[in-house]
Amino acid sequence: MIRIFIGWDSNEAVASSVLIHSLMRTAKEPISITPMILGQLPMTRARAEYQSTEFSFSRFLVPYLCGYAGRAIFLDGDMLCRSDIGELWKLTDTPHPVSVVKHDYQPKKEDKFLGYKQSLYDKKNWSSLMVFNNERCKALTPKVVNDASGLFLHQFKWLQDDSLIGSIPVEWNHLVGEYPPNPKAKLVHHTLGSPCFKAYSQCEFATEWYDELDRLNDYNRIGEYKVKHEIRAV
Repeated sequence: MIRIFIGWDSNEAVASSVLIHSLMRTAKEPISITPMILGQLPMTRARAEYQSTEFSFSRFLVPYLCGYAGRAIFLDGDMLCRSDIGELWKLTDTPHPVSVVKHDYQPKKEDKFLGYKQSLYDKKNWSSLMVFNNERCKALTPKVVNDASGLFLHQFKWLQDDSLIGSIPVEWNHLVGEYPPNPKAKLVHHTLGSPCFKAYSQCEFATEWYDELDRLNDYNRIGEYKVKHEIRAV
């Protein structure tokens, strides 16, 4: 069973729903998906102005939520999966406490969706996709996640050194609008803004994103019809 935790933001809940559907549709083995809804988590810190999402800090609770056992994947909610997530699972079966795509770029824009400012820091976007070896991440207690600075968490200063961070190929966290177009991307990340926002409705992979949304809506409509039909039959 592949455990997957999805960042959930009430401002773009549809984006997380599309990601979840794409994961279910493309997976070739059992997966368990948990949306990280802020009100259900042991988070006590107030949301700071520079947090662009509700899961900016809560993502680091994944090892705790897994009882510091086994492995788990965290994904930002504004992604779209185009390949079997099991491929990533096999790639990251290593001793590293955490594995990420080690981005090396400077954001092209100063603003993100809903007018949030871009925060510039070393290892930016590394934490948007993390595969945890939970037993080796016991430093990430709820207290640390609530009290530590954003840089401490997102720059992986809770590890002794950077050699403990495993590397994932960049096609597993393709940054739309920041990297050149890549039709072979396996996991698409609409980091500047999901296609659910008008300003990004024509961005790279937006058509595929809307196709996935249509599949999700069709599934819901069919499911609703079946439920009503079964009730009438009774």
